[in-house]
Amino acid sequence: MNTYSTIFNGQAVPLQTIPVLAYESFLELNTELVRSQECHCVNYYGFAIGERIKLICCIADDAKHTIYVSSAEIARVGSGPIASLTARHLSFHIFERELQENFGIGYLDHPWLKPVRYAFNKYNPEDRIENFPFYRIHSEELHEVGVGPIHAGIIEPGHFRFICNGEQILHLEIQLGYQHRGVEALFLEKKKLLQRITLAESISGDTVVGHTSAFVNIWESLCGFRPEEELLFDRTLALELERLAIHTGDLSAICTDIGYQLGSSVFGRLRTPIINFMQEWCGNRLSKGLIRAGKTNFPFTPQIARRLSEVLDAFEPDFGEMYDEMKTLPTVLARLEKTGVVTAGQAGSIGAVGMTARASGIARDIRSSHPFALFGQLDHVPVVKRHGDVYSRTQIRKDEILQSIGYIRKWLQNIPQGGERMSELSMPEPGLFVVSLIEGWRGEICHCAVTGHQGELLHYKIKDPSLHNWLAVALAVRNNEISDFPICNKSFDLSYCGHDL
Repeated sequence: MNTYSTIFNGQAVPLQTIPVLAYESFLELNTELVRSQECHCVNYYGFAIGERIKLICCIADDAKHTIYVSSAEIARVGSGPIASLTARHLSFHIFERELQENFGIGYLDHPWLKPVRYAFNKYNPEDRIENFPFYRIHSEELHEVGVGPIHAGIIEPGHFRFICNGEQILHLEIQLGYQHRGVEALFLEKKKLLQRITLAESISGDTVVGHTSAFVNIWESLCGFRPEEELLFDRTLALELERLAIHTGDLSAICTDIGYQLGSSVFGRLRTPIINFMQEWCGNRLSKGLIRAGKTNFPFTPQIARRLSEVLDAFEPDFGEMYDEMKTLPTVLARLEKTGVVTAGQAGSIGAVGMTARASGIARDIRSSHPFALFGQLDHVPVVKRHGDVYSRTQIRKDEILQSIGYIRKWLQNIPQGGERMSELSMPEPGLFVVSLIEGWRGEICHCAVTGHQGELLHYKIKDPSLHNWLAVALAVRNNEISDFPICNKSFDLSYCGHDL
């Protein structure tokens, strides 16, 4: 008997071909798979089918470039508590917390069964965000500090509850869920393709290209459409430009949080021409309107290529000079080095992805492990650091900026021309399941979809990399001073709205 289906990134397969296991076998299988360093859970979720809940777990094998998909079914009500995958491997904690919140599934041994989002359609309508069960330590020597949900800067709502001994942070608990938008439900409610693409562009405002590409890849796969190289070129180029822009802006923000005004100003200035170029290309600085299923409304031309080369020629020397200046300053290094450390063991146990994983020595990067678009033609080598601190996450941004510039310059030497840029897509095929993985600038984006008997979207699931990595922020600040929290938090730069779907 097959215990899982083996598929590739973006491959649509009949849902009925995914084995349905007894729950105990499902638990054993997936917890055993993630014991391998090459495997991690990219998504684990459930959706209701009649009186049952269908659980689907997707484990990526980064060495073999495959995804192992298995399923189980449990009663929607009255089945009693079940054993948790989290008790075997912590990386499943956030997925099972969401399952409990959405469906009321009880777990016998989950170590931290707390709400994730306070969704409008949560299983228990009596669960209210103001009653969040914060962890507490009772001692006359300790005190609590609350930050948010309303912040001093232009930032989304989130609450951070610290337990401190003087200035030292002993524990941080992060409470999100203040702006639940019901994005996943809207993907089913909205029937027009343009509406769904607009939703994808709005999942996380700083990752428009990443999330929209994930949706478009899913839709084209469901429709049996294979994009021409011209479309893949545009999408891959836009993704690396998004990485370049956001990384540069984050370097500015890191400098701001340590009071280094020159770095803040220069990196902030350097970000602007990159996003202004996107407006020249597609009419929007955040790339909205650029990525479309089966077509593009803004073909990349040699004229646009020359303009991009000018932008990069001006960017690169100033960026290098500013970063070299920053890294030589003892006052900067004193705030970045050995601050906010996440060890390799911690990153592995929580299933960290993206920069968070790579800064701690885990070479987890979808561009190399499950390549998509033009990355299938490129021998991408992930940028990996070993110390897991703020400085490692800063260095990764710098190195990935230079790496992206190198890729872009290479692509500009051979711009695909003359292919079909607009195609009519057929309706999605019925009864299919597909996983789409994209390496956004923040890390691994995962979208999953299931179609019903008429080819309609039966279920749509979105995972922003922040879902994995918020726990890393809480771990990073332990034993740091509370004044180091802003720089720790900014070094991850996780998404609030991408978590609160």
